[in-house]
Amino acid sequence: MAIRNIRTIGDDVLRKKCKSVEEINDRTRTLVKDMIETMYEADGVGLAAPQVGILKRIVVIDVGEGPVVLINPEILKKEGSYMDTEGCLSVPGEQGEVERPLKLTVRALNELGEKVEYNAEELFARAVCHELDHLDGVLFVDKVINQ
Repeated sequence: MAIRNIRTIGDDVLRKKCKSVEEINDRTRTLVKDMIETMYEADGVGLAAPQVGILKRIVVIDVGEGPVVLINPEILKKEGSYMDTEGCLSVPGEQGEVERPLKLTVRALNELGEKVEYNAEELFARAVCHELDHLDGVLFVDKVINQ
C-alpha cells in the first residue's frame, strides 16, 4: 500500500467526469487500499479516485464504522434535506454550508465485485453525496450556500 498525492483545486483532473470501472482486478484493489490509507493519513472521512488523479468511479468512506468501498455507485433514493458545514481534502482550508439529503440509499460494487447497498443517514449520507459529486467533476465549493 502507498500514500498517494491528493490533487487540489485548480488541478484539471478534479473537474473531469469519471469512467465506470469495467473490471475489478488486483490493480483496482490496490488502488482501493491506497485510497483508504491516503484518506486516513489525511484525516478525511472520504476520498474519491479523481482526488488521487484516477478518473474511475471509485470512492472510499469511513464515518467511524470502518471503511466502505463504493465502485460504480448510484444513489437510488434520497429523503429530506439539511444544511451542514463541509470541507474537502482537495480544497484545503475552505469550509462552507452545503445542503444535502438527510437519508439516502446507494448501490455499488465493493472491492470483491459484490453488489452492496447502504441506507445512509446524516454524515454518511453527506459523505456519499460529497464523494459522488467528485466522480462528476463537482466540488463542494460549487454548492456552498454560506461560507
